[in-house]
Amino acid sequence: MGWRPRGRATSSPTVLAGVPADARILTEEVFGPVAPIVAFADEDAGVAAANATQYGLAAYIFTKDLDRALRVADRIESGMVGVNRGVISDPAGPFGGIKASGFGREGGSEGIEEYLETRYIALQ
Repeated sequence: MGWRPRGRATSSPTVLAGVPADARILTEEVFGPVAPIVAFADEDAGVAAANATQYGLAAYIFTKDLDRALRVADRIESGMVGVNRGVISDPAGPFGGIKASGFGREGGSEGIEEYLETRYIALQ
């Protein structure tokens, strides 16, 4: 057994294979190291499955085909998309989700916009 902080509930990283399309884990936001694996027939079905949730913090695409990665990333309804990597947070990039996973961004040049009130002054 690995180290676990005292007084805190923790979970070991878990991969769930063969998850059915109607599984509860696919419709609720899970804050834990859990990766449900869902098979799909083609790219359109995969994108539809990924977007069939009210949440949209982060999505991940793993493929050898860069054209496919960019095409699918553009279609995924998520605030952040990782391509062939698991860690996507970066202080230089905007962090945040869409849908029920958040509004606005923090970090990156986009993050400062949340603290500004832009005004326009026109002179003659």
